[in-house]
Amino acid sequence: MGGNSWNSVAISIQKRNFDPTERTSEFGRWMIDIYEGLKAALWLVVSLDPELWDISLRSLRVTLTALVVASVIAIPLGTYLAVQRFRYRRFVISLINALMGLPPVVIGLLVYILLSRSGPFGVLNLLFTPTAMIIAQVIIITPVIASIAHQAMRELWAEYHDLLISLNTTKWQRIVTLIRDGRRNLLTAALAGFGRAIGEVGAIMIVGGNIDQVTRVLTTAIALETGKGDFALALGLGFVLIGIAIVVNLAIHTLSRTEREGRW
Repeated sequence: MGGNSWNSVAISIQKRNFDPTERTSEFGRWMIDIYEGLKAALWLVVSLDPELWDISLRSLRVTLTALVVASVIAIPLGTYLAVQRFRYRRFVISLINALMGLPPVVIGLLVYILLSRSGPFGVLNLLFTPTAMIIAQVIIITPVIASIAHQAMRELWAEYHDLLISLNTTKWQRIVTLIRDGRRNLLTAALAGFGRAIGEVGAIMIVGGNIDQVTRVLTTAIALETGKGDFALALGLGFVLIGIAIVVNLAIHTLSRTEREGRW
């Protein structure tokens, strides 16, 4: 990674790691790495490192965009599966549950093939762009959100079934009602998708390419620094990633006012 502040952090880490007085045991080295990681994270944040902010904002932009798109697809789908009965319903539910465990690397490979120059969508030139990363993340987290949403809406539908049927509501009115009244359960589903997306690295590395100032995000930056041997700096970036995930979760809970209504 470029930048004078990044280089100074790396140099201080290397000096610390090669101090023979501190490499006395495996536990000691582990504690040193944790300490240096915390120090590196604090320094990068306090110094307002421009590259860190660029990577962090790109990570949030890609993940939140994928989360919105996936939620628009998955939440109505999960609610529809809870309300509507049709012939292959059980098969569709089983398929969604199975897709939750699909390896992200495989999804990244499939998206790479589709978006490559020789693929059917190669003319769009989306490979190695943030858009390709968003597409991969949408495919990864949509089954997660849909499955959790279906479980939540199925229980809510059992409570609302008789009332909504007696009111002679249409299918879409039932779906909208369940989504509105079950929004806090759906928030949990969305947060599960966010957690899965923000920590994704395999598919993102394949379709994004980890290009500096273009597709590099926090997870791929951590993988890069680990490969270079800067474990403490990688830990520092990891702590920044954890901090972002916590802040986003707390912000969503605060905006939804779950803690004010005793529904935390």
